Amino acid sequence: MSFVMLTSAEKSRGRQEADPPRRKGVLAMVRADIACVKARDPAARFTFEILLTYPGVHAIIWHRLSHRLWQKGLRFPARFLSWLSRLLTNIDIHPGAVIGERFFIDHGAGVVIGETAEIGNDVTLYHGVTLGGTSWSPGKRHPTLMDGVLVGAGAKILGPIVVGAGCRVGANSVVVDDVPPGMTVIGIPGKIVRPAEERRRLGHGRIDLDHHLIPDPVGDAVSALIDRLDFLEVRLAHLQAQLNRRPEASPNVQTTHHSHQPQGAQHE
Repeated sequence: MSFVMLTSAEKSRGRQEADPPRRKGVLAMVRADIACVKARDPAARFTFEILLTYPGVHAIIWHRLSHRLWQKGLRFPARFLSWLSRLLTNIDIHPGAVIGERFFIDHGAGVVIGETAEIGNDVTLYHGVTLGGTSWSPGKRHPTLMDGVLVGAGAKILGPIVVGAGCRVGANSVVVDDVPPGMTVIGIPGKIVRPAEERRRLGHGRIDLDHHLIPDPVGDAVSALIDRLDFLEVRLAHLQAQLNRRPEASPNVQTTHHSHQPQGAQHE
C-alpha cells in the first residue's frame, strides 16, 4: 500500500515538474513594478506617491492590461488602451510587446517600444528611449533586452538584435548590433567600451547612476591624433632648421676647395 502511495506521489511530483511555471497575474506583476521603483530612483519616497505621480508606472499598468487583451485576440481593445496610455503618459508601448517583471521607466517622456520587442526582468529605461524596428517585413523586427539591462536617456536600439543580460547602453547611443552580456555600449553606432567587471557595483539592488564616468572612445581617438600631430610638427620644425643651416655652410666649403687648386688649373 505504501509502495502504491509513494509511486502516486512521485508521479504527481513528476507532473508538477513537467508543467510550465504558472503565469503571474496582472496585479502581482504591477505590485512588483511599483516596488522596484524605490530601489532604482533616489527620489522615490513611498508607495502611494509612486502610484500617483510616476508616468512610467502608469504606462506599465496600462500595458499589462492591454497585453492580456492582445494575447486573447482582442486586438482593437488592446490598441485602444495602448493609445489611451500614450495620451495620458507620453509613453508609447505596443500591446504586443512582451515585458518581464519589475520593469521601470524613469521619467518616461518619449519612450517608444515596438510590437515585437521583448524585455526581460529587472530592466530600466530612461526617457527618450526607442526600441524600434528597421524593416517593413512582418515578423520579429524589434530588439530583445535580456534581464538587468539599463538603457540611458535618448538611446535608440534598432532592429531584431539581442542586448545581453546586465548590459548598459549609454545616453544617446544608437545600437544596431548584438551586444554580449555584461557590456557597456556607447556611441553612434554603439561600440563596446567596458565589461561588467570594470563597473562600479552597488548593493541593495540599486543601479549605478554614474553616467558621466562612461568612457569616451571618440575623445580618446582625437586625443591620440592630437598627440601625433604635435610630434610630427616638432619633427618637421627640426628638419626645417637643419635645411636652413646648410646654405650658410656651403660657400665656405666651396672657397676652401678652390683655394687649394693650382693657379694653372684655373686657367684651364
